Amino acid sequence: MAQNGFIPVHIARFSGPFNMSFSERHSSPLRAAFAVAVTIASFALPVTPSFAGDFPAKPVRLVVPYAPGGTADILARDLGARLSTELGQTVVIENRAGAGTAIGARYVAQAEADGYTLFLGTSTSHVVNPAVNPSGVGYDPVKDFTPLAAIGEVPYLIVTRPDKGIHSFSDLVNAARQADKPLSYASAGQGSANHLAGELLANLLGTPLLHVPYKGSAPALNDVLAGQVDFMFDLTTTSQAHVQAGKLEALAVTAAERVSNLPQVPTASEEGHPELVVTSWFGVFGPAGLSSDVEQKLVAALGKVLSAEQSRADLARHGLTVLPLLATDFATLLKRDLGYWQGVVRAADVATKG
Repeated sequence: MAQNGFIPVHIARFSGPFNMSFSERHSSPLRAAFAVAVTIASFALPVTPSFAGDFPAKPVRLVVPYAPGGTADILARDLGARLSTELGQTVVIENRAGAGTAIGARYVAQAEADGYTLFLGTSTSHVVNPAVNPSGVGYDPVKDFTPLAAIGEVPYLIVTRPDKGIHSFSDLVNAARQADKPLSYASAGQGSANHLAGELLANLLGTPLLHVPYKGSAPALNDVLAGQVDFMFDLTTTSQAHVQAGKLEALAVTAAERVSNLPQVPTASEEGHPELVVTSWFGVFGPAGLSSDVEQKLVAALGKVLSAEQSRADLARHGLTVLPLLATDFATLLKRDLGYWQGVVRAADVATKG
């Protein structure tokens, strides 16, 4: 096992719970529970004196662990505007990028548990990083946070500039194997999901690739657009506009099925690599220790936002598969997904880089 490899080629041959797709791991029981959760959040929470207290009496901060302009930032600003309406207070977006989401996550984990500091977490911040480097992230993804609402999941596009001469996934494979030096790929940071996807691709192809980490997906994508890096696994939410404008070429999508917004782009499975199915989910967390009244008010507000038809339509238009799960159901998703990746890491003897 190479020390710089995260997910080896034989990942698809793991038995038991490790050989499952994301959708199989989070299937209908959790999705069905959302309808019940929304009903409870919307109708079953009585307005008692404590619940009807002053919260929120001032603006709420929603911390994003990436630089402005990326997928998480776009989602946070859209969600924050809608959440402001429900809470009756401004929701301020605060970008705290770095350390593959760990800087922002640590900040929120250590914040006062008063409901005024929230976190737009991702599968990178709460699953991938803690599974790969549990002692280095500086927080416990379960014990240090209060899960409030899962928003949705989104696959990645393998994108490159058209003038790179790589016009299909097969072209990418051939270029990687025939190049005098390793092709370079950008990521949102060391240990991020698109970094792991690149490591997986390198192992699948049996050829080295040069990882170029950035402090967020936005600066990474900018260098792909500028031709400074050969390609990138970027979330469909930020890449699809560039693909549709002809500024980027999409070689494959890392979903189980083609995405509706880019139906012409084949899946990695169609291109002969069913192992290359990688998605990222997004969700809202508070610090651990929120009072039950504050937690219920936040969950109720998020439930209303995410159950609104317009919100769901907008999320789908951004390329997300809507995955609204509230409170306990979101906690179940988190623990299940974290356990899955911890199992993969143990089984594959995964090591972090430097």
